[in-house]
Amino acid sequence: MERIIIHWTAGTHNAGDLDRRHYHFVVEGDGTVVTGQYEPEDNASTATPYAAHTRSLNTGSIGVAFAAMHGAKERPFSAGKYPITEAQIDALTALVADLGDKYRIPITPRTILTHAEVQGTLGVTQRGKWDVMWLPGMTQPGHPETVGNLLRERVRLATIKSTEHPPAPWWMGIVAAFAAIFGGRKR
Repeated sequence: MERIIIHWTAGTHNAGDLDRRHYHFVVEGDGTVVTGQYEPEDNASTATPYAAHTRSLNTGSIGVAFAAMHGAKERPFSAGKYPITEAQIDALTALVADLGDKYRIPITPRTILTHAEVQGTLGVTQRGKWDVMWLPGMTQPGHPETVGNLLRERVRLATIKSTEHPPAPWWMGIVAAFAAIFGGRKR
């Protein structure tokens, strides 16, 4: 796989059957990750059934989406009744960090990007898509690359967090030693 493209479903906070057909993973309003109908590997080629999430850019692309933004309007801006939640951002960026690690996809604007960035960054026409140009805390949609950079930074932080292993407490070595010495003895 070559890239991960981040979308919103333009639906409610729950993943529906249509969402599961178009995205490999959908993150619901409470942060629950729902697996789509297709595996990311199904998008290695579009000659067989695959998750159709990005016009003319499905081959080699993993599609992940926020279940959100039903009724959203770009101008005048309204996030609709189901705006993206912080729980979704946390879950999606952790998911993207894991997928990037699993598929060896680096965190760059060309390899982890929002649907709104596809046309400007990769030159593939997308017919005015604006997902994802808004995040919680914003009063208006932002520039696609600015929002993409915010999400990529969260993915970087999630990558660091997932690889950190806090050191074991000092006393764990003593417990392990006692367990090795006395663990097999019966009284």
